[in-house]
Amino acid sequence: MKSEFKAKFLQHLNQKKGDKGFTLIELLVVIIIIGILAAIALPSFLSQAAKAKNSEGKSYVGAVVRAQQAYRLENTSFSNSFTTLKIGLPTQTVNFTFTITGANADSTQVNAIALDTAALKSFAGKVTTDTTSGTRAMSCQTTSASGTAPTPDPVAQTCTGGEPMI
Repeated sequence: MKSEFKAKFLQHLNQKKGDKGFTLIELLVVIIIIGILAAIALPSFLSQAAKAKNSEGKSYVGAVVRAQQAYRLENTSFSNSFTTLKIGLPTQTVNFTFTITGANADSTQVNAIALDTAALKSFAGKVTTDTTSGTRAMSCQTTSASGTAPTPDPVAQTCTGGEPMI
């Protein structure tokens, strides 16, 4: 190689080593990409948080329904109290208020009323006596966020104000 060309080539290599760091454009592109990814991920994250909170209401209603069925096998009527069911569930959590309504010898209903009516569904479970199988049970959830519990009908297998829980 010619010595002139070698000198310019070495000068060029040394010049590139002196330019360290990122340009403003490169940084802006990275920030925009991070912003787009965050905009895509945030709604998904928020919906997962609501699903997790809704699962609390679902599982508590299911636990009370099963406890009521067991209680009715040993007693002449359903329980009207969480204390007598002895399942250790509170009547209120951060997300729901739980109540037992209409407990008598023939039926009972447990409601999980959402405290955050803009994001959480409400749930209900009902147990009735049945001459052939002992008891019938059904649980329902509202179709969207609500502060009103649906009304399950275990005999007709319908939900007024909601849909069956899956």
